[in-house]
Amino acid sequence: MIRVTPTISIDESDLELSFVRSSGPGGQNVNKVATAVQLRFNIRAAMLPIDVRARLVARAGRRVTREGVLVISARRFRTQERNRADALERLVEMIRAAARPPVPRRKTRKPRAAVERRVDTKRRRASTKRLRGRPRED
Repeated sequence: MIRVTPTISIDESDLELSFVRSSGPGGQNVNKVATAVQLRFNIRAAMLPIDVRARLVARAGRRVTREGVLVISARRFRTQERNRADALERLVEMIRAAARPPVPRRKTRKPRAAVERRVDTKRRRASTKRLRGRPRED
């Protein structure tokens, strides 16, 4: 079990790791060794609270397939171990972020002084423009 938060943990059997050849750093090694990690996490099958699951799907965006599988690719490092740790770390961080409920927006009002300033500016601007259309009296 991987502990994400004090109340949420994910089972390692819910994770599917596959290794593919990676582009990027590695020299000749990059053509021979499959160092990139593709982590697949089935969000629908995981034991996550419903609200966390919904926020995770919304947060992940295009990384979630139609079947509800979150795909994370990690190819930053030259070794499988570091890429695996990077992918797991990114998954845990995404779940932690989804576990935090969004802060509700508090409605605010514009200060009366700001409204009066805006109206006053509009009034001045209108009077300036009004003078443009009139012919001058010399």
